[in-house]
Amino acid sequence: MAPRIDSAARLISASPKTIYRAFAAPGAMERWLPPSDMIGSMLHFDFREGGSYRMRLTYAESQQGRGKTSEDSDEVEARLTKLEEGRRIEQEINFESEDPSFSGTMRMIWMFQPQNQGTLVTIRAEDVPEGIRPEDHDAGLNSSLENLARFVEEEG
Repeated sequence: MAPRIDSAARLISASPKTIYRAFAAPGAMERWLPPSDMIGSMLHFDFREGGSYRMRLTYAESQQGRGKTSEDSDEVEARLTKLEEGRRIEQEINFESEDPSFSGTMRMIWMFQPQNQGTLVTIRAEDVPEGIRPEDHDAGLNSSLENLARFVEEEG
């Protein structure tokens, strides 16, 4: 079976530099990255090429066994493999889980393309673990893009 690739995109009314800062600024990602039904806590943050971050995502309402790491949470370790300020962020994501369907490294690429009314932000997730249902991943990616848009548009 070919490795799964999921993607989502959204036009955001902000410059590529402003959007890039929403990743790079300490304390920013945990405010916008978690999908709407989750709360983020940054456990480690070293934003530089070759650096990493570790985030815990907790379901806002108990989802009884839905989490990958515990009943109500997911923990991810992300290694920043390539950073091009204002253009692109490449990461390798690993989920902490005893469930083999979430094992392996998922590659995530965030691309920022300037447009007349802002920036087209595209997320491309490669080698998506089979335990992540496509419909859940699509909803999560689009929720994160919506949160990012709201975050950068409010921060100005």
